[in-house]
Amino acid sequence: MSRTNSVTRRRFVATAASAAALVAAPSQSEVSSTMRTYDTQRTTLTPYLLFDGNCLQAMEFYRSCLGGELKVLKVKDSPVKDHMPAAHQEKVLNANLRSDLLEISASDWLHPDRKMARGNMTCLYVSGGTLEALTALFHKLSDGAEITDPLQQQFYGAYGALNDRFGVRWMFVTGK
Repeated sequence: MSRTNSVTRRRFVATAASAAALVAAPSQSEVSSTMRTYDTQRTTLTPYLLFDGNCLQAMEFYRSCLGGELKVLKVKDSPVKDHMPAAHQEKVLNANLRSDLLEISASDWLHPDRKMARGNMTCLYVSGGTLEALTALFHKLSDGAEITDPLQQQFYGAYGALNDRFGVRWMFVTGK
């Protein structure tokens, strides 16, 4: 895949989270579209889990244990479907489980050039708030970090990702 046509898994996730339609997955696993918007007054921090092709099953299990509403977006139902290989079309681009008490986001591993390994299956997902606040936090956390995706405007809003100096993975996204 050429560099100009490739989009990282993290950008897919950010696309799904901030600009694309998230799909609801009721207990019968029917799919319908809804738009995800971000609170511009408040930034949130959410655990983000990565799975090896079984994200939907894992998130449905977590919903059965924890309750809440589960929204799931598969690659084939997203704006990035044309940029992904056929083998990824049924994979989960973004899933979000939210209840009154908790929120968990997740996806299947979609990065074509990196292998899934213990240690890179969980990250902290910072979303919403103002671009200025997100940029300030990104720059503070980037001290000594490996910046894997510089914070910059995309067609769906701002997105960036880094591994901090302690090896913790962070993803950042806010709407336009």
